[in-house]
Amino acid sequence: MLVLSRKRMEQIVIGSDIRITVVKLEGGQVRLGIEAPTDVMVLREELLDAHQVERGKEVAAPITRTGRPRR
Repeated sequence: MLVLSRKRMEQIVIGSDIRITVVKLEGGQVRLGIEAPTDVMVLREELLDAHQVERGKEVAAPITRTGRPRR
């Protein structure tokens, strides 16, 4: 897992067309803004299981990186 620190209004870019912006930090919560193409599904984790049942699909297990890549 890549772990990054961001301040309010800073972004993380995934690929060339997905941007995640830290919109608000308050108490123990972070509000994120996500810009992604319409063909990319974005779901909160707690809704993922319900979506799979509704659609009758299985989602592949996420890739977990262990260690840091060498440069």
